[in-house]
Amino acid sequence: MYTRRRLLAVGALGAVASCRRSGPKTIGVIPKATSHLFFLSVHAGVEQAARDFHLDILWNGPQNETDYARQIEIVDSMITRQVAALAISATDERALVAPLERAIRAGIPVTVFDSAVDIDNYVSFIATDNHAAGCTAARTLASFLGSRGPVAMVMQKPGGTSTVLRERGFDETMAKEFPHIQVVARQFGMADPARSRAAAEDILTAHPDLAGLFASSEAASLGSIQAVRNRGLAGKLKLVTFDFSKTHVEALQDGTINAMLVQNPFQLGYEAVKSLHDKLKGRTPLKRLELPARVILKSDLTKPEVRALLSPDWLKNQ
Repeated sequence: MYTRRRLLAVGALGAVASCRRSGPKTIGVIPKATSHLFFLSVHAGVEQAARDFHLDILWNGPQNETDYARQIEIVDSMITRQVAALAISATDERALVAPLERAIRAGIPVTVFDSAVDIDNYVSFIATDNHAAGCTAARTLASFLGSRGPVAMVMQKPGGTSTVLRERGFDETMAKEFPHIQVVARQFGMADPARSRAAAEDILTAHPDLAGLFASSEAASLGSIQAVRNRGLAGKLKLVTFDFSKTHVEALQDGTINAMLVQNPFQLGYEAVKSLHDKLKGRTPLKRLELPARVILKSDLTKPEVRALLSPDWLKNQ
């Protein structure tokens, strides 16, 4: 009798284990930060992919982009939890190397999205072509200035590969293609709108003849918009921004912003999850997928595809 009960118990445990193995896989997704609209849109893309591919998602990230220590803790907690796969937008390209190597050694496939890490044994790298976007930002700003005049840049933070590439592309293009434009100031806003506003105001104080300004991220843009308005320079100083929000769109409509470059964060999140789904199914995803950024002018705001990008259905429910 004891033997029979024991066999039944073992059989029941085996059935439970089998159900767990055959149930939805859990994929951990770690954004740089949870507070920015950009990553809310990434999250929407992640959730859509989870529905399409019948996956469970464990979404967790630091509050702020500068908190790489918290991001490392989250990676380690997901290793302990034994997620089936992991997608991450790294706060720092070097600080996240060791924890991601630990995940890979534990048999957890890793996709890197949005911002790179200094490893090459990932499944896929999926991001906006940020260097090209910075080049486009430089050419766009130069076109508003007649290719001459002093300009400046409000940057994101050191160590974040996506924005570093963007800023490098801007600098290199100005130096190579526009000899009569000088980049006279560069300041970090440290991924914070208030600190970005202070950085922009410092630049405007030091360079009252400034002709143009490039803000390389969502936070840098929000701070720069406020600084330009506070100084009464809306419509006078040429401003090119990156990413989007309701504030960006309103600033483009009233002439504070001359052009904004927009990524597709929903697609970034979707493709990151899709790459891991394919890997878990034994397929070979693309090693690298780079998406173009789009320049949006005020005249573009009525276009259906632009309205869908800037005001997606998921955002209307927030």
